[in-house]
Amino acid sequence: MNVYADTSFFVSIYITDSHSKIADELARSGLRPSFTPLHAAEWTHAVAQQVFRGQISATDAQSLYVDLERDLNSGLWKKNAFPELAFDRCANLARRYGATFGVRTLDSLHVACALELKAGRFWTFDQRQAKLARAEGLKTS
Repeated sequence: MNVYADTSFFVSIYITDSHSKIADELARSGLRPSFTPLHAAEWTHAVAQQVFRGQISATDAQSLYVDLERDLNSGLWKKNAFPELAFDRCANLARRYGATFGVRTLDSLHVACALELKAGRFWTFDQRQAKLARAEGLKTS
């Protein structure tokens, strides 16, 4: 089964937070979630924010970048190109669900990517995003 995780999953894998335990359990499931350039951009910003807030050092951040690259190269995460029609689908999701669910652009963009990549499962810690994913037929964890 194809699985798509929003960026918070990957952040919780590499930076200990309140969702890390669940993220670790999901990672041990044997499923390989997709990792797109959208994930790379958001994840890198999340790490930089940790440095900006003084929660980790620049050296720690550099180690995290190396760890993620190692895991991507080893196949732990499934590298995917950004889906060509994801922005169109994202706008369509906003028209259909935005006023009801209150999802933000990046939330609906992740769901759109999951749908375009033919994922059957969607991993997120965001309840509004999960609601949107379920409305589109994705199983959430």
